[in-house]
This record gives sequence, structure tokens and C-alpha cells, in this order.
Amino acid sequence: MSERHGGRRDERRAAEDEARAADRPRRGGGRREPGGARRERRVGAVSGEEAHAWAALVGAARRTVSDGFVVGTSGNVSVRVGATVLVTPSGVPYDRLTPDDVTGVDLAGRQVLGALAPTSELPLHLAVYRTTGARAVVHTHAVHATAVSTLVDELPPIHYMAAALGGPVRVAPYATYGTDELAGNMLRALDGRTGCLLQNHGTVTHGTTLDQAYDRTAQLEWMCRLWLTASSLPGRSPNLLSAGHLAEAADRLRSYGQHG
Repeated sequence: MSERHGGRRDERRAAEDEARAADRPRRGGGRREPGGARRERRVGAVSGEEAHAWAALVGAARRTVSDGFVVGTSGNVSVRVGATVLVTPSGVPYDRLTPDDVTGVDLAGRQVLGALAPTSELPLHLAVYRTTGARAVVHTHAVHATAVSTLVDELPPIHYMAAALGGPVRVAPYATYGTDELAGNMLRALDGRTGCLLQNHGTVTHGTTLDQAYDRTAQLEWMCRLWLTASSLPGRSPNLLSAGHLAEAADRLRSYGQHG
């Protein structure tokens, strides 16, 4: 083989290697977008704990879609890892999120991880973390819960599982999404509770783990569906539980499950 032909082959191979490398995500989060533009990680490096928490967060966000709690990119999920809040990014379908899309802010809302803009509901999430010991927050537009939020100021105590959320679930007055006003209304509705409804909007729940926060969302949506169903029979009103009933249930729920 002539030196000239060998040189051309080496050049082609080098060009092919360069093209493949350009298509791979860069270490640290940069990735090529359609049209060739590269999106770079603006700030921070992701720790192992954050990477693990992000994977769980993405899984929970996808569940909100498959469980019917949100449509499209509505709703949002966050997890606190130390002083960093990992949160779903704004307007990105959850099935497209990858390990390179980690999005995180500090408690003041300054972005410390990722290149994607955080959810527009960031004030809501940060308000919960600043005022409670929560480690995870789930916000959805679940159909039955949102319907109830348009009808009453408080979900009637139709089932004892209201005790798992701290008592009868309140409805926060309506305010435009993503605003400090909505976050303030939510905090008042959450006083002494781990979940609330947002009027004409949806649900917010929090927990010490992501699984717990998600389970509370599911329980809240189920109770709203139950109340709507029981209330739909003409001429009949559902039996409701008293404060004493809920207090007794709360005592029993403290020892529920496996311990030790």
C-alpha cells in the first residue's frame, strides 16, 4: 500500500473518530443539540449521591405521567440532597430526561447544577424546603384532586387516611402558577399538613423520602376520587369522620408498617 493511500485512510479514520466523539455527551454534562449547537453544563459537578437521587426523581416524574397524575410536562418533582434541591426542568418531557440533565439549585434559587432551566414552580418547592424538614416534594395536576379544589375549601374527611396527611386537607386559594403568592397560599394550607390542594390547579405533597411524598400524592388523589364518587348519588350525602376519628387513626398510623 502506498504511503499516499495509507495517509488518506488515516485521515478518514481520524475524521470518523472525531464525528463519533462529537455525538457523545461530554463528561460533565455537555451534549450536542439538533443543528450542532452544544449545550454545556453551566455550573457544578454531580456527586454520586446527587446522581442516585436524580435517577429516582426522573423515575417518579415518569410515574406521574403513567399514573395519570399529569399530562405532558405539567407537574414537577424535587428532591433535597444536602443544601441542593434537584428539580425537574421546565418544559422537558420526562421520558427524554437523561443522567446528563441533572438540574439543581440552592435554597436561594441559584442554579448550581445543570444547563436546563428549573421548573417554573421553583418558588413552590423552595418554600416547602425552607419551612419544613421535607426531603422531597411532588406537585401534580391530578384530575379528581383538581376537581375537588374547585368545589370546596377543604376536602371533607371521607376516609381515615386523611390522618396520614396531618388532618383534613385544605385548599390553597388560587394564584398564578410560579408566583410567590401561590407559594405563600400553599404554605398556609400546608400548616400542620404534609399535603394540600391548590385551587383550580392541583396537588402538593411532601415527605422525608421521595417514595413517601409520592405515596401521599396517590392517597390524596384517591381520597378526592372517593369523595366525588360518594357525593354523586342524588339525595344522599356521604358519612364523614370526626376529628376524634382522625386523631385515633393518626395514633394507629404511627405504628403502622415494619419497624426495627
